[in-house]
Formats: sequence, C-alpha cells, structure tokens
Amino acid sequence: MNKIKTFRGKVAIVTGTSRGIGAGIAFELARRGAKVAGTYTSQGSEKAMEALIEKIDGLGNGSQAIKIKADLRDPSVPKQILEQTFQAFGTNVDILINNAGAELVKPLQEITVEDFASIYDLNVRGPLLMTQAVLPHLRRPGRIINISSVGARYGFKDLSVYCSSKAALEGLTRCWAAELGAAGHTVNAVNPGPVQTQLMENIPKEYIEMQKSQTPVENRIGTVDDIAQIVAWLASEESRWISGQVISASGGWAMY
Repeated sequence: MNKIKTFRGKVAIVTGTSRGIGAGIAFELARRGAKVAGTYTSQGSEKAMEALIEKIDGLGNGSQAIKIKADLRDPSVPKQILEQTFQAFGTNVDILINNAGAELVKPLQEITVEDFASIYDLNVRGPLLMTQAVLPHLRRPGRIINISSVGARYGFKDLSVYCSSKAALEGLTRCWAAELGAAGHTVNAVNPGPVQTQLMENIPKEYIEMQKSQTPVENRIGTVDDIAQIVAWLASEESRWISGQVISASGGWAMY
C-alpha cells in the first residue's frame, strides 16, 4: 500500500469509529499518516475497535490509533475524550470529524420525548459540545467536518427526528464556518446518501431501492471508501478555500 503522509504529524479525533463510515474515515486519515483517536459507545464494539487499531498499526507509516469508550449523549464526555487524546498524542488537535450519530424510524404519532432527546443529544448536541471542547486546542489551520445526511434536505417518511437532526447539523456547520474562519479554521459537512453499512439495515428497503434507481453514477449504493475519500480531502490543505459548505456524497442522487 502506498504510504502517503498527507497528515503526518497531525492529530485527528473521529467520533463513532467502530464500524461503517467512521471506521473508514479513521483508517483513511491514518493511511495518510494521522494519529487518530476514535470513539465507540458499547462494549460490544470493542473488538471492532481493536481490529481497526490493528489494521492501522499494520500500515507501517508512523500513524497511530487509540480507542476511547464514550457515549456522546453524556455532556461530560467531550472533556474525557480530549484528556485521553492528549495523553496519547499531546495537546494539539488538527482535525475533528463529528461522525457519531443514530437513526430513528418512527411515524410522527409515535415519537416520544425520550426518542427526540436520544437522537438530538447525540446528533446535534454531541457535535456542538465536542467542537466546543476541541476549539481551544485546535491547531491552525484546523479542519472540522460534520457527517450529516442527504436526509437533511429530503423528507423521508417516518424519519422526521433523524432528518431534522441532520438539518440542524447543517445549520451549525454554516454558523461555525462564519465564526471560526478568522482563526484559519474551516468547517464543512458531508451528506452521504445510502452507504453499504450496518446502519443502512434500519432504513426501509423501498427508500434504498428508490435511491439506487435514481443515482446517476452507476445506479449503486455508496461505499464507505467513497465517503472517506471526500472527508480526507476536506481535512487536507488542498481544501483550504472551502468552508461553510455541504457536500452531497450521493453519486448525484441529491444535487446541491
């Protein structure tokens, strides 16, 4: 494997890295030389995290990775994530990927207060508190990338809490870009379409088939690597003039 070192000497925090898009992003940043702190929530995900770390260790390019068990629904967790990152890699952060998130498939009439809090605490408040915690330690030019969804701009039946949470994340992205640009930082969002991951099992099959048939590029579902490459570019020096943007990573299904 080509041992490119785009991110040599850089530290990245990626939330929600035990599987799927988060794992792919963590690996791609490490493949480019970054030291990566990855978070996971459940004890059942620990083996997947260990496998990811072993895979990264096998790159042999100077990258490193650590795992941090942390539920971002807990407001105290961002500080804990930073403390463990600092212990491993020093007190600077260069890249923050707010990826951790959850879905909820429920009709409007059945949504409870607890449902709303569970999704918004993770998908919206989690990135906000994580970004606040990282900001004093974000080395210029910092890169903050929020993983949203094409659902942020599409009205999927029975997904109102999830889709609205991702729309909120888009709004945060634009506001943070306006606030942090003077310090040399960029803030962007990536909106994946359907991607072949475990989370996709929660999405009604008719939505997936509809999106496949309407996707201009090869009429297929996206891959984790499709998304990871876009995120890695946004984290790079080459993306320095891009901020406050939302990229639809959907093979052209959603065109912004």
